[in-house]
Amino acid sequence: MSSTVPAILQHVVEGGRLSFEDGVTLLRSADLLALGRAADAVCKRLHPEPYRTYNIDRNINYTNVCTAVCDFCAFYRKVGDTEAYVLDRPVLLEKIRETVALGGDQILMQGGLHPHLSMEWYEDLLTEIKTNFPQVNIHGFSPPEIHHFTKVAKLPLRTVLERLKKAGLGSLPGGGGEILVDRVRKAMTRGKVMTDDWLNVHRVWHELGGRSTATMMFGHIETLEERIEHLERVRQLQDETGGLTAFISWTFQPEHTDMADVPASGAFEYLRTQAVSRLYLDNVPNIQSSWVTQGPKIGQLALYFGANDMGSLMIEENVVASAGTVYYLSLDEIKRAIREAGYVPRQRNVYYEYIDAEERAEPALLTVL
Repeated sequence: MSSTVPAILQHVVEGGRLSFEDGVTLLRSADLLALGRAADAVCKRLHPEPYRTYNIDRNINYTNVCTAVCDFCAFYRKVGDTEAYVLDRPVLLEKIRETVALGGDQILMQGGLHPHLSMEWYEDLLTEIKTNFPQVNIHGFSPPEIHHFTKVAKLPLRTVLERLKKAGLGSLPGGGGEILVDRVRKAMTRGKVMTDDWLNVHRVWHELGGRSTATMMFGHIETLEERIEHLERVRQLQDETGGLTAFISWTFQPEHTDMADVPASGAFEYLRTQAVSRLYLDNVPNIQSSWVTQGPKIGQLALYFGANDMGSLMIEENVVASAGTVYYLSLDEIKRAIREAGYVPRQRNVYYEYIDAEERAEPALLTVL
């Protein structure tokens, strides 16, 4: 097969699988519109329905105490810092109550790697949440957290996941993925899970019948080849388990971090990388737009660059906001963005099942793009 960009794009649009070299070639391409057209074609082949989705959840960071040191993180605090916290249980439950009142069916619950919280503390937390809100899915604990639990509790990974699932954990987020290349991870973090163990948390969770998402934070010290290596590792995991429901990528937000001198990637790089991720991850069914980091207009435009989901209403978000990036959209604004892009908005759950009544109104075609 030819290695030219048009030939590669034709191959993947017709259902072929990209090679590692193909992926790198596409990431180096400056023809953003060609990449977008191809990603949109693949997205429509996978999702020919007239809908594009969103969900309503809340990102609850139960603690900001973390033993890991990540140069890219403006959120974490060390034990004993004046700004360190662990949310009181009534406060956390009230956040969930507010989410349910707004129509939410899920919470995204993540925190730092706290050195003093026991396995029983997490089990009690899950049990109390499910007792009070049995209808709410707990999309909780990133792979770095799960890996940390095994060290604190001195228990095998499978045992930890089995106990969390029994206590009420519903699905796993893909947080802490950054770039799944150990060179990058070692250069940016200390005391945090490496690539193979990050992937293995997902693998074992999938073996237990669970579902999860994968993420990528790019635009810092990684090379384009390492960006594709990240996608390759995700694709290999999905080939093996089939347990990933979605992939979400976003650009590194450098403000207020120890890497503040790294130039922030712009919309061009974001859209190019998202388009390539849709083309490369042929076995991951859903791609989520990142309007939280890109803003509403680029988040909307991402629906033409391979995304079929606008992500969450994001009632609360603390980690990205700590780095100075603060975008908020109301539910009506998310729905309008989807309609303007030519689709009917539908609310979905973590499994990408529709949980609302189908709207009868025809979508409004976007005329400004």
